[in-house]
Amino acid sequence: MSSRIKLTSDEMRMIALFESITGATVRDCIIDPPAERVIFVVKTGDIGQAIGRDGHNVRTIRGMVGKNVEIIEYSDQPSTFLRNALSPARIKEVRVTEKSDGRRIAVIAVEPRDKGFAIGKNGKTAERTRFLAKRYFQIDNVIIT
Repeated sequence: MSSRIKLTSDEMRMIALFESITGATVRDCIIDPPAERVIFVVKTGDIGQAIGRDGHNVRTIRGMVGKNVEIIEYSDQPSTFLRNALSPARIKEVRVTEKSDGRRIAVIAVEPRDKGFAIGKNGKTAERTRFLAKRYFQIDNVIIT
């Protein structure tokens, strides 16, 4: 986790709960009250363990915290991380470019029939992806095409 990311005591409690139930290592936790969800970013390779057989761990934690639970597998590579954040949408291409004014932008080409998955209901998945891209890779905008 980046040294500039600060966790609240509630987020630290959520991480402890999640790790004790799943055995997976959590890199980050974001409690998102407006969307009524908790987002966990897990260590590379821990996604299966975090989800559990047939989603058992996700259902258990959702029942305990009373919010939707979203899990994303971390990657040091922005393109891989963005693919993981938009899963299960099938991604054709991810391009991260730097504009002349210094802003970084990611353009993600998605299979046309998966665009709904990538955007999410009311844009929640796209918004989450933009937030995480900024938090981890200083990417100012994510455009889904």
